[in-house]
Amino acid sequence: MVFNVVGAFSIVLLILTIGEIVSTKTKAFIPSVFVSAVLFLVGFWTVLPADIVTQSSFATPVVYLSMYLLLTHMGTLMSVRELLGQWKTILIALSGIVGICAMTLTIGRAMFGWQTVVAATPPLTGGVVASILMSGAATEMGLASIAVLATCMYIMQGFFGYPITAILLKKEARRLADQVKNGEMDVKHMKNSVGADLAEKEDASKSRFRIFPPVPEKYQSSYVILVKLGLVAWLAATVAPYIHLNQFVVCLLFGVIGREIGFLEEKALVKANAFGFLMTVLMAFIFAGLSQATPEMLGKIVGPLFGIIVLGVTGMGIMSMLIGKLLGETKEMAFSIAMTALYGFPADYILTIEAAKSVTDSDSEYEYAIETMLPKMLVGGFTTVTIASVIIAGIFVKLL
Repeated sequence: MVFNVVGAFSIVLLILTIGEIVSTKTKAFIPSVFVSAVLFLVGFWTVLPADIVTQSSFATPVVYLSMYLLLTHMGTLMSVRELLGQWKTILIALSGIVGICAMTLTIGRAMFGWQTVVAATPPLTGGVVASILMSGAATEMGLASIAVLATCMYIMQGFFGYPITAILLKKEARRLADQVKNGEMDVKHMKNSVGADLAEKEDASKSRFRIFPPVPEKYQSSYVILVKLGLVAWLAATVAPYIHLNQFVVCLLFGVIGREIGFLEEKALVKANAFGFLMTVLMAFIFAGLSQATPEMLGKIVGPLFGIIVLGVTGMGIMSMLIGKLLGETKEMAFSIAMTALYGFPADYILTIEAAKSVTDSDSEYEYAIETMLPKMLVGGFTTVTIASVIIAGIFVKLL
């Protein structure tokens, strides 16, 4: 079946929209990616053509353009000053990643084979970019079932991450609320908003390494912001072969540098009003890989899929709680920080807010719980999903 481009586009967006609505209605208990994946699978097995995503204009060139720009943009989200102030959080988050890799590359390899764990581990440590890199590499090697496994890993990991994190954060929020109730913590002089506190830290860090003057507001148009992102991404892709790093990893690093020196704006794609569309392109491309997933193939990968998730989460929990204890963090908070690898932003934000609301009885208890937990969860998610998973995927692509 062949649709015109706007018809195919509308069908793809309708499926993504249904997933988003279900996720919102269930407060992310049922992840949007799972709902969308099921709808795409049923569609591919019944009425949808296998190339519906390509027909909708979300083909390879625009997908790679989206990845270049999005990863460079992700670099602009990071304040070096703030990350350095959260060094304990970063170490805990990275220890969780180490725990995942340790379990999957040892026990997982013995149970499921080298190529299977190499393709599945990066998506488990992060998000959509790692999944695309690994599924694309597996497809190029003719490993169709492993490519589908990498995609399904990204889709299914949230079902483990959401409920476990919710339980852990509620327990941590209850402990913090009790500190306020018992008078162990004076909250009179606390700030009323985490956002305001973080904004002050951000302002303090903006000029530290700046060599480019700020662009006047009237000139910060979508064109100006996008051309600067494009130039930085182009430079990153050009430099990458010479320093023997994956080009997407270099885009991320150059985005950080570009923001620190003042050439790129913070949250560049958001200011250019382009972030939502480019993310839509990536999500559509992810689900396009499910066109290869026959019922027989899914039956073959279900064992490795859940086995690797269980092994990875176990390794993550052991390592993060061990390192967290050494750094003076509670086991609940440490495990929660590491678990951000399974979903990232905005789920880390939503889960933290929901947990604090559900167990606190006053504004002061809520504010203290949020100001204590939220910065750690956000930095943890940025460390795992945005940075570590992309770097790991760039390395594992060569090991496949």
